[in-house]
Amino acid sequence: MKDSPFIYGTTVSIQSFTNRETESLKLRSNLLNGINTTIISPRRWGKSSLVEKVISDINKKDKKTKTVIIDLFSVSSEEEFLENFAREIIKSSSTKWQEWMSSGKDFFKKLIPKLSLGIDPTADFSLSFDWQELKKNSDEILNLPEIIAKKKGIKYIICLDEFQNLSSFKDYLIFEKKLRACWQRHKSVTYCLYGSKRHMMADIFNNPSKPFYRFGDIMLLQKIEASKWVPFICNSFVSTNKIINEKTAQIIPFVMKNHSWYVQQLANYTWNLTQKRATITEINAALNELINANTPLYQKEIESISHTQLNLLKAVAKNETQFTSAAVMKQHQLGTPRNVSKNKTILINNDLIHEINNKFEFVDPAFELWFKKQFFNQAYIL
Repeated sequence: MKDSPFIYGTTVSIQSFTNRETESLKLRSNLLNGINTTIISPRRWGKSSLVEKVISDINKKDKKTKTVIIDLFSVSSEEEFLENFAREIIKSSSTKWQEWMSSGKDFFKKLIPKLSLGIDPTADFSLSFDWQELKKNSDEILNLPEIIAKKKGIKYIICLDEFQNLSSFKDYLIFEKKLRACWQRHKSVTYCLYGSKRHMMADIFNNPSKPFYRFGDIMLLQKIEASKWVPFICNSFVSTNKIINEKTAQIIPFVMKNHSWYVQQLANYTWNLTQKRATITEINAALNELINANTPLYQKEIESISHTQLNLLKAVAKNETQFTSAAVMKQHQLGTPRNVSKNKTILINNDLIHEINNKFEFVDPAFELWFKKQFFNQAYIL
């Protein structure tokens, strides 16, 4: 049996990557031309997949440019960041482990790195520093890619995923200023910064009072259009000896509101349930399976919010727009206008709702279907 052509839960493969031609071209052009770029969008809209696709293309065609992708999701301190950053920069600078080991005397003046190799020297490579010395001389780490690039006559593209996680570091405001002060002077290094907390990313890069304001180009990632999803779904079925016609395939992006993660997930479940030809029966069963699979997450979301925040979500589900009108506040028990404003901000910051064309809606389309069934007994059978 062939593997499913639909990928979710991780960055998608090159084969499963669809559309984003315009964004790919722009991001590739920016990174190759030295334009620092920040990508902002809701969770699971494909930021990481876009970056990995563009970096893969660059790696195939430009051998003089070294690329690094670092996921900061589990990085919890400035020390850990600096050590990870230095290790990945050094590893990417050469394919020869002997050069990694000699990097201490070649690239550092004040710091003395402790480097070691494991059983597999091509993969098992660790690096650490004395923390007191590292804190005093962190500029040496932050400027490391520029130093290596100049010595080797190369360029660097450094991509940092979940960049907003740095804001949880102790003394982050000081560290943030130091990052900007170092990186803005780099001529041979280009940075791509992105993350899943949209409101935090927007505050870091759009707030005039923050160091990273106007650090580079900002890309606001949009949803992939249904006109792109439908041929991708149809062709993916055909490539695995299954069939779904265009009319049926249109249902998948429609019900998932073109949300990348969920279109791939619903298409995958539908594909799994299809013997030969997919019909609305398979899609209905797949949708039920998808929502059941995500129900524990949705229940946890509800348990983490207050009663008035839950009521505000109900008002959004009912397509209300005037949340602070006396009638709406009374009908949905939203509290005072001040409560409405505070709760709206909390729900936005938690990526539960967002504003589109002067109207608030759920960020997560599957959560919305579950929510309406849970609280209004509104069936999600197609």
